[in-house]
Amino acid sequence: MLTNDQLSKWDRENFFHPSTHLAQHARGEAPQRVVTGGSGVHIEDRDGNRLLDAFAGLYCVNVGYGQTEIADAIAEQARELAYYHAYVGHGTEASITLAKMILDRAPDHMSKVYFGLSGSDANETNIKLVWYYNNILGRPEKKKIISRWRGYHGSGLMTGSLTGLELFHKKFDLPLSQVVHTSAPYYFRREDAAQSEADFVAQCVANLEATIEREGADTIAAMIGEPVLGTGGIVPPPAGYWKAIQAVLDKHDILLIADEVVTGFGRLGSMFGSEHYGIKPDLITIAKGLTSAYAPLSGSIVSEKMWKVLEQGTDENGPIGHGWTYSAHPICAAAGVANLELIDKLDLVTNAGATGKYFRDGLQDAVGGHANVGEVRGEGLMAAVEFVADRDDRRFFDASEKVGYRIAGALLERGVIGRAMPQGDILGFAPPFVMTREEADTVIEATRDAVTEVLG
Repeated sequence: MLTNDQLSKWDRENFFHPSTHLAQHARGEAPQRVVTGGSGVHIEDRDGNRLLDAFAGLYCVNVGYGQTEIADAIAEQARELAYYHAYVGHGTEASITLAKMILDRAPDHMSKVYFGLSGSDANETNIKLVWYYNNILGRPEKKKIISRWRGYHGSGLMTGSLTGLELFHKKFDLPLSQVVHTSAPYYFRREDAAQSEADFVAQCVANLEATIEREGADTIAAMIGEPVLGTGGIVPPPAGYWKAIQAVLDKHDILLIADEVVTGFGRLGSMFGSEHYGIKPDLITIAKGLTSAYAPLSGSIVSEKMWKVLEQGTDENGPIGHGWTYSAHPICAAAGVANLELIDKLDLVTNAGATGKYFRDGLQDAVGGHANVGEVRGEGLMAAVEFVADRDDRRFFDASEKVGYRIAGALLERGVIGRAMPQGDILGFAPPFVMTREEADTVIEATRDAVTEVLG
């Protein structure tokens, strides 16, 4: 107990936690958890609590906890070669192999993989590549990036700007001027309740067209979007959305960045969200599912169309001036190779699709009819329950009531981790792909009981 008390003290005195109420944590007013182990879909903390992690960390521990194949691959690589850089044509067996494995799984028109460490830095890379691309093509004014409200693309300066959530802008002087936002494809929150899904898609397209008209197509370089909105509410797009959006971008010669940090490598029951929705991106952002978070690694997958221009740029200007010290880090790449092999070996993409449907159907049966549940939604192993004060007129709770956080807390008391999503009363789920139907039933039952406790 003394060790635990000392660790708690060190935590509050020394550790700057991300996305945390800093003052409450430092004063000891906020919860504190030290995680010590994990296996399958469960984690354990130093106080002996065993919790079913129905959010896979942060949508990232896709193969589940405690997979020794990945741990062994990391250890073996560390013993053989802990580090060497990837600059000036250097590589390692792990980084070269992983690039090949990614492209074998990516859409056919993709050409090369640039490695980073996080989804945020991968999207920073993407923006730099887009700007470089247009400079090489002699279009120096074509630099603005369109993002969507409620999208999440990182916490850097550009990536925090691309993110369309207030928390990531407030008091940070964001968004930067190169970023403009358009409407989110969030059908449940449409202004006109009588509007059909097709009419809502047409409105999203019209809003995008209006944004392009206002800004000028000759100033807009790219649009970025998640195949399924993640942190903004776990919102699948309405039918026909991506096909219609892609047509607008093609018409105006605007590149498309598919942010697949969450959806890549199987979460939707397809290897990539791009193929799931028939998207043809120019860049694909990958991270979380690339290593199942056993080591930090991200990537920017570059299309053949863009790659040819990047090659032209280096012929004209010399080596490209972009790189990170830890790009293609061999230990992280070894984790990625082992992770993708395990996904194939266990057929986890198929399980994500099948178990995901079972899970969503179960949630719908358990809480979908509750007077304060506005919608149960999701795709693959992503699901959300959105709570409302009145479901008939879609009247939302006041934020001060913290309904979503209270339900997530009640769920945690039942040994299950879900996530209270920002900017709404939304309970999100994104479990590891190894979740069984029996474990899904545990989450469903706990969710039903948590909703009943908080809302009656």
